[in-house]
Amino acid sequence: MALDKPYTDVPGTIIFDAEQSRKGYWLNQFCMSLMKAENRERFKANERAYLDEWAMTEEQKQAVLARDLNWCMRTGGNIYFLAKIGATDGKSFQQMAGSMTGMTEEEYRNMMITGGRSVEGNRYIGENGDAQAQNQPQGAARQHASAAGKKA
Repeated sequence: MALDKPYTDVPGTIIFDAEQSRKGYWLNQFCMSLMKAENRERFKANERAYLDEWAMTEEQKQAVLARDLNWCMRTGGNIYFLAKIGATDGKSFQQMAGSMTGMTEEEYRNMMITGGRSVEGNRYIGENGDAQAQNQPQGAARQHASAAGKKA
């Protein structure tokens, strides 16, 4: 029986709880393996082959290959473990966070410097703030990617 989780009503937020931890165990173990240089080299040489060595779900592997950190988190990834993928790719945490919000690195940095996203409309799913699914994606990076996808 699933526990009552009132915190699931926070828009745009995946809480890393015990259930997420169980779901993402192998994904997070893969990420931690990237702390060793030889594993990073093996992963970069043949990403799919390296991922296939782990007991991850196919969805988790696809999320990693797509470098879609939000997807990785939905499948149990913990952002602190997922940061190892970004580091392997030579990305800063700020670049990664920007990609997760649909913003460029500069847009994300400027948002954070000016105090972050407003809490108004972002406290719970019933509010209509910018973190709500119907208002996503925001940011020029996501809009550019969406426009490019429509052309393909």
